[in-house]
Amino acid sequence: MLFLLATGLLAIFTVFSYTVAKESWQTIDFDTTVKLQDHISRRFDRQFSYFSLLGSVEVSFALAGVLALIYLVRFKILATLAWLLIIPASFVELFGKLVLFHPSPPVLFHRSIIETTLPSFYIHTNFSYPSGHMIRTSFILTILAVLVTFGKRSAFFKLIALGCLMGVLFMMSLTRVYLGEHWLSDVVGGVLLGVSSGLLASIFVLGQKGGRHLRF
Repeated sequence: MLFLLATGLLAIFTVFSYTVAKESWQTIDFDTTVKLQDHISRRFDRQFSYFSLLGSVEVSFALAGVLALIYLVRFKILATLAWLLIIPASFVELFGKLVLFHPSPPVLFHRSIIETTLPSFYIHTNFSYPSGHMIRTSFILTILAVLVTFGKRSAFFKLIALGCLMGVLFMMSLTRVYLGEHWLSDVVGGVLLGVSSGLLASIFVLGQKGGRHLRF
């Protein structure tokens, strides 16, 4: 089931990427950014900017690395490698940003006020599709969501946990567009790739024991 969902979303990502390359989302991208920036107060710029750090290469890779290390200590090799799939997913991001013609939002939309020395914030590619923040965030949240879903906790706990995970995903998506870092199409493409990669990784994280490696 997870494999079918993963391959289905990957196919949708491929088709969606084709439409982005054909510049089919220009009007929607522009209008969405303008409306969000018009309706959200500038006093949230600092909070949104620092929240977006959670999706940076450094933070997300560190989190995935810690989780991979936990499984490695438990001698769950496939689960360990599954968490490391965040790396090839990020290579797909890099390929898209170097090849697919899709200029990032112009400077007039930029609202990020982050003061950081993280290397990833000083590296710029030619284009902006797909959003790396959304790929990495979606990847990690998808695996956590699958573990929660297949866990042994109560339905109420699962509902709250899944709601929190969805809330983080929504907020990261919002900050990417509001801060003028990405277009809506970049975010959608990043989520599609991140979720499909996360579902594929979840198959190995769950393993034959139905996800008992980490109990939620």
